[in-house]
Amino acid sequence: MSTIRVRVARKQIEATDICSYELVAADGAALPAFTAGAHVDVHLPGGLTRPYSLCNDSHETQRYRIGVLRDAASRGGSKAMHEAVHEGDVLEISVPKNHFPLAASASRSLLLAGGIGITPILAMAQALAAAGAPFEMHYCSRAQEHTAFHAEISAAPFGRDVHFHFDDGASVQKLSIPDLLAEVQPGVHLYVCGPKGFMDAVLQTARASGWPEEQLHYEFFSADVGPSVDDASFEVKLARSGRVVRIAADQTVVKALALAGVDIPVSCEQGVCGTCLTKVLEGEPEHKDFYLTPEEQAANDQFTPCCSRSKSALLVLDL
Repeated sequence: MSTIRVRVARKQIEATDICSYELVAADGAALPAFTAGAHVDVHLPGGLTRPYSLCNDSHETQRYRIGVLRDAASRGGSKAMHEAVHEGDVLEISVPKNHFPLAASASRSLLLAGGIGITPILAMAQALAAAGAPFEMHYCSRAQEHTAFHAEISAAPFGRDVHFHFDDGASVQKLSIPDLLAEVQPGVHLYVCGPKGFMDAVLQTARASGWPEEQLHYEFFSADVGPSVDDASFEVKLARSGRVVRIAADQTVVKALALAGVDIPVSCEQGVCGTCLTKVLEGEPEHKDFYLTPEEQAANDQFTPCCSRSKSALLVLDL
């Protein structure tokens, strides 16, 4: 996979436990173009790779900006970003990838951000404003001091289209998800990103209210995909070589294949980013990801081997 060498031109505190990082090409060249909703995989000190959404204007070519929450439950990524990455450091990143794009067919967009989920949503707001496309944005956070880019968003030309909602604020300013999504609006596309509980509430409410799946767009940052007592062993067949690898009950497909000398690119390792998405030729996956839509999971023709397993005794993969 191609990578880009970038230099951390600026590291800035944006809110309590949130820093932004401005990345520029180490050789001073223009960076590859990206679209709102895109992310890059950052190769961190210590060997970890983590995806972070780009939150700057997609028309910019000289920099990428990411925002990172220092998470107490971090598996090492956010800790490394906050403690081991400094201004002037050179990092390797992937080219931008977009699994969370804006829909060209939308007559209006409804943007919902929870906490650090503001990062891709902010890029969307900038892109929609630049295109003159109508949108409304709701940004929920614990308190104003935990609200990244609050001053920047408030001062932006599109600031009048943004509503802030603070958990510690008056009840009148808190977001009522059922009221907001009670009525299905033809042509209106909903975009949501943030903590899993927030996203589950938004998506479950939208679906219960009859919003069509094609009008719902989302990107999870993390998920609880730990081992289950119901996990069983199964076999994976690599279609191109015919080789069969056994996956133990306490192994992920990615780790078992790595031990067998077959490396699959991974990033989040939680089934949220889609980096490891692999085509399934035969068998029935047990989907544990939060990346594929319900319809895509039901098709059973692809799965995320970093966390998903198999309901059948054998999965044949396009590897």
